[in-house]
Order: sequence, then C-alpha cells, then structure tokens
Amino acid sequence: MAISETSQRGALWIIAAGVIAVGLYYLRDPLTQFAMALFLWLAIDGLANTLDKRIPFIPKLLALPIALVLVLGLVALIGYVVVDNIAEILGDLTRYEFRLNQVLAQLHQAVGAPGGIPTVRDLIAQLEPGRLAGEVGESIQNAASATIFTLIFLAFLFPAASQMKGKLNRIFIGKGQREAARDVLERIRVSIERYLWVQTMMSLVITTLTYITLIVIGLENALFWSFLIFFLNYIPTIGSIFAVVLTTAVALVQFPTLGPVIGVFAGVSVWQFVIGNFIQPRMTGESLNLSAVVVLLALAIWGLVWGIVGAFLAAPLTVMLMIVLAQFQSTRWIAILLSADGKPTPDLARRSKSESGSN
Repeated sequence: MAISETSQRGALWIIAAGVIAVGLYYLRDPLTQFAMALFLWLAIDGLANTLDKRIPFIPKLLALPIALVLVLGLVALIGYVVVDNIAEILGDLTRYEFRLNQVLAQLHQAVGAPGGIPTVRDLIAQLEPGRLAGEVGESIQNAASATIFTLIFLAFLFPAASQMKGKLNRIFIGKGQREAARDVLERIRVSIERYLWVQTMMSLVITTLTYITLIVIGLENALFWSFLIFFLNYIPTIGSIFAVVLTTAVALVQFPTLGPVIGVFAGVSVWQFVIGNFIQPRMTGESLNLSAVVVLLALAIWGLVWGIVGAFLAAPLTVMLMIVLAQFQSTRWIAILLSADGKPTPDLARRSKSESGSN
C-alpha cells in the first residue's frame, strides 16, 4: 500500500525536528553565544533608533556609539556588582553558620527525617570542597570564554547587518519576494526590539522598587539580590517565582524572627504580581503574542536544550519561530496555535501609525 503524501510530509517534519533539536543541543555553546550577541545587537540597534528619533540634539552618527556604550556599560555594571557582592557573601558565610544550623535543624524536625541533624559543615564535607572548587573555577572560565566570544560575534554583527540589504537583493530577484523577505525580517526585528525594551524597563522598575523594599526591611546585600531579580525577570513566569523564593530564603537565614521574613516575601511578591500582571502585559502588547501555555512549554524546551541561556531567550526565540512559521501556508496553523490571539503576524503599518501618534 502506497504511503500517502500527508504521511510522508509528517514523517519528514518529525525527522527534521529531531535533527534540528540534536543540532541545537550539541552546538549549544557557539549557538548560545551567537544568540546572546544577536539580542545584544538588537537592543543596541533599538536604543540607537530611539535616540535618533526622539532626542533631536544627538547627531545621527553618535546615536549608535552612545547606545553601544550605554548597553554594554549597563551589562558591565551589573556584572561588577554581582561579582563584588558574591565575594562579600562568601566572606560572611561563617557569620551565618549558626543561623543556618538553626534553619537546618528546624527543617529536619519539620520533615521528620531520620538520623542526626545535619550541620553546614556536614553538608560542605559531603559536597567535596576540592571538587566543588574545581567545578566553580571551570564555570568561571567557561563564562569568561563565552563572554569573549559573544563580544566577538557582536562586533561582526554590525558590518554584517549593514550588508544585509544588498544580500537580500541578490537572493530574492523578484520584487515581491524581496519585499516579503524584508517584511518578515522587519516583523522579527520590531517584535524582539519591543520585547527587549519593555522587558528591560519593567525589570528596572521592579528592581528599583524591590531594592527600596529590601533596604527598608534591612536585608543585607540588597543590591546584589535586586540585580539577580533583574535577570530573573527575563525568564517568563518562572523567574518571578524564583525571585520571591530566593529573597525569602535569604531573609529566613538572616533574620531570627518571622516578621522581617514575611515582610520580604510580601514586598517582593507585591511588585512582581502588580507589575507582572497588570502593567507589563499592557506595554508588551503584540511583541509577545504567545499563549501562556506556549510560554511555559518554550521555557521548558529551550531550557533543556540551551540551559540557563535558553531560559532567558525562550520567549523571543519562540516569537521569531512563530513569525517565520506564519509565512508558509503549510506551517501557518502551527503559528496560529502558538499565538495568543490567533494572529501570529502583527500589522506593522498599524503599529507604526499608533506609535507615531503617541510621540
């Protein structure tokens, strides 16, 4: 019996998806570095366009260098604060040892675990400090190497982007095809740039409010924990939960009473809930037109394939995939399922008109 054309197409889709998934996993190191460089470039390009259009006294030639310095300066500042505070926290571990032992004893009794009550020193001994130190050192080395390669990719993206228009003219001879390709790239660029802009602004607002809250309550290293929350807010849904759990756990270790711990939990939760559920969705709009279930599924899949970088980039990568799938009749149904409102390709003309009207 002959295999139908539909069955053949389905089998090819399954095989292609498997091959792509394997390639993404085994090439995750260079691909994640390139993806981070690409999104940094989009952030810099978007900021440069904003400076050029909305701040008239800045010359057009200076918009890109200023945007480059601002974005990379912000990244460097965050990295410096995180590294500096990690060293300070590690130096204070002995001071918190007594309180950590109390927390471990309370957890041991609450769970009803058998055996003696573990201490911090017992846990450190089980972790094999020598092996752990080696793994930490290797992780730092890998992070430094990834940062260098990301910056190298970023440096080459700027001249490559300037030549893209000429390449499209040579790839797509027909005017209709060429305009369609430009339209797809423009949809991706606008959606990702808007997503990154809104996500960064909302993360800055949440970080600032959280920092003030933690300072008022008296949580130590409040700036460090606030910066971690800034990064966690780029992870949809799960990031805000981790932010609340992390700061509450730190407060539980520092404070001997439950009052400040409850204050930290309530304060961080309020900002995450109010901004994340009422303000941010209105500002994000069509730039993240993904179903909530799809966001969680994308987070799980990209996190499995690319680790923590995949979790950070899960939403924008899925938006790019949705826009591309919407361009072909055979895959448009997938894009419709991925979208939140059944319209995977936003109307750029309507968006640009509304944005120009708001300026």
